[in-house]
Amino acid sequence: MSFSSKLSSFFSVDDDFENYEEEPREESYPGSKATTESRDERNVMALHNERRPLEKKIMLFEPRIFSDVKAIAGKLLAGQAAVVNFQRIDDEQAHRVVDFLSGVVFAVDGEIQRIGEQIFLCTPHDFEVEGNLTDTMRNGDYKYN
Repeated sequence: MSFSSKLSSFFSVDDDFENYEEEPREESYPGSKATTESRDERNVMALHNERRPLEKKIMLFEPRIFSDVKAIAGKLLAGQAAVVNFQRIDDEQAHRVVDFLSGVVFAVDGEIQRIGEQIFLCTPHDFEVEGNLTDTMRNGDYKYN
């Protein structure tokens, strides 16, 4: 076999290709496509229908030591608000807790507000707080009895 015949046989189409037969396709009927689609629709589940709505809660905390701040921060990071009463912790520790919570509130784009002499409200970004208790406390308009 000469070089040119080898080259032409290399680039030529095989005779086997001419004998290749395509398998017949199944004919599709207009009704069969709809049946397939409806079967697929039954297998699809919408995730938003299965989920419970996110519960908005306001958690109450009375920290006694600085390490209690981890639980408060966890709730804020989970999207829950926290009312923190500092009556059972010394002033230095309370100041450290407020500083830490200020950082957490900043991280979640929330707010921290003083709502009492030793009580703070920490809220994440999707809580709205209206009103101001500080003016009421300054005027002495509140009574405990």
